[in-house]
Parts: sequence; C-alpha cells; structure tokens
Amino acid sequence: MQNTLRRIRSVWYPDRYHGWGRQSNYFEGWYFKIVDPTEQYAFALIPGIAMDQAGKQQAFIQRLDGKAGTSAFHEFKAAVFQPEFDRFAVRIGTNFFSAGKMQLDLPELQGTLHFDNLYPWPKMLGAPGIMGWYSFVPFMECYHGVVSVDHAIRGELEVYGRKVDFTGGRGYIEKDWGRSFPSSWIWMQTNHFGTDRRISLMASVANIPWLKSHFIGCIVGFLLDDRLYRFATYTGAKMKVDIREHGVDLVFSDRKYRLEISAEQGHTGSLVSPISGKMTGKVNESMQATVAVKLYEGKELLFEGTGKNAGLELAGAVTDLV
Repeated sequence: MQNTLRRIRSVWYPDRYHGWGRQSNYFEGWYFKIVDPTEQYAFALIPGIAMDQAGKQQAFIQRLDGKAGTSAFHEFKAAVFQPEFDRFAVRIGTNFFSAGKMQLDLPELQGTLHFDNLYPWPKMLGAPGIMGWYSFVPFMECYHGVVSVDHAIRGELEVYGRKVDFTGGRGYIEKDWGRSFPSSWIWMQTNHFGTDRRISLMASVANIPWLKSHFIGCIVGFLLDDRLYRFATYTGAKMKVDIREHGVDLVFSDRKYRLEISAEQGHTGSLVSPISGKMTGKVNESMQATVAVKLYEGKELLFEGTGKNAGLELAGAVTDLV
C-alpha cells in the first residue's frame, strides 16, 4: 500500500522516483547535461535503474563525452540505487544526484557540482509536468519529465585526471520512465546561444503507442528570457517534420506563435536505451549539433539565433515521423 501511495503522489512530481514497488519490465533514468564555461567540456550523465521482464535488476550511470564522442556504461547492483520518496534525490553507491547537486565518483569523473537558478517546467492545473494530461494515463509506454530547462553550474570536476572548473557553465536536467523508449523519435536540446540572455530549447517528436494504434506526438519548450513558449500535442499545436541526410527541420505552430527549427547533426556517441526494462537498445546522440531557431508572433520575428553544444538524437525509423 505504501508503494502504491508513493507512486500516486509522484504523478504530481515528475522529477521524483516513480518506480516504488516495481520489480520487472520497468526503467527510470535522469539526464544531466553539463557544459563548462569555456565550452571545451560537455558531458551527459544518466543515472538510473532497469528491471527486465524476468525481474533482473541493475542500477547504472551512463556517461557521454560530447566532445570526444565516447561513452561508458557503469553498472551497479540494484541494491545501491537509493531514491528518496519526498524529493528528487537519488544515490547510486558513492554517487549522488538531485535537482541542485551532482556528486560523481566514477573512474573518469570525480567531484561535486551545484546547480543554481533552476528553471523547472511549470505546473498547471491538470498538467503536473511537460506531458500535460497524459501524465495521468496509466498505460503509456514511456513518460517524460523536465527537471530544469536551464541553470548555472558551480563547482569543479576531475576529468580524466585533470581538474576542470565548471563554475559559470550551463546545465539541463530531464528524465524518462516506463517500459521502453518509443520505436522512433527526434530529440534535441541546447542552451548555448552565444548571448547573455537566458535562452534554452528542448524539442521532442515521437511515435507514441496508443491503445491498439499509435500517434505522432510532440512536446516543445523554448525559453526566451523568463518566458517559456510551449508547443505540444495536448495543447493542439501543429507540427511539420522534414528529415535530411545529416539533420532535421521542424516547425511547430499554434494560433499565435510559430517556432522554426533547423538542426545539423555533429559527431555522435553511443548510448544504451531500455526495451521492456532491459538496457539492450542503442541510440546515437550528438552533443556537437547546431540548432538554428526562429520564433514568430504572427508575422513578427521575436527571436532568431543558433544554439551550439546541442544534444540531438534521430532514433529508429524517423521517416515515420514525417
């Protein structure tokens, strides 16, 4: 009963752990992107837990070096995965992750970073997170949450034996949980637009199973200064997708705004993804992509710029998303 109550409560807090009482066919993971102020170092750290259909469980921390294009999968016993129930805080052995802090004790990365001035995805009545009312649907294959659209980094890491000061860098945190990733998806994120203004983009398009069918869904957030422009399937936003050999063009629009995106893929590294709770899928992610963005209100151009150090994934049969 206690685990059931915790799962129900966590619906209203997408950043927290949702897997209370789960024993099989389940995964949950958080995605921490960190870039130092010189932009010479860019990493994605993904702590999580996976439980396959037979009940075999493992904790893990994935590491993607966005500049070198290399990755590592650090496996831990499930018993050392220790989430807190009343806030987002997860300990995996001697590693610790929360919205405000990350403590790493990996062979290639050691140290503590603090995250300041977070911009969480806003909660609204009937929409506890980025998925809107879909957050309450109990049979979704995969759920998504954004912990912080953009924040400042403070602290130092030892990177491959060399001390690197991340103070003044930028970060981003999101998460996924459920059974499996979608069969195909496009995902991108950047908050490096070469300006002192606070600007961040996250866009995702995916093939979503629904009852005995499926639909192409989207969730997009574009932070401009202190305003988050949102486009999503559940808000009635329209979208257009064009796949190119080394990139993708996206257009999202509603009755008032239009967001045009043109992303160019860079050098990629390989990550592991969940299939029925087992980490056997593969996805290539670039952290060297560039993303050109235009935001219009009617015919008026509100913003035009290009984001660097962008994460970009084109996974599965992406032509199905067109």
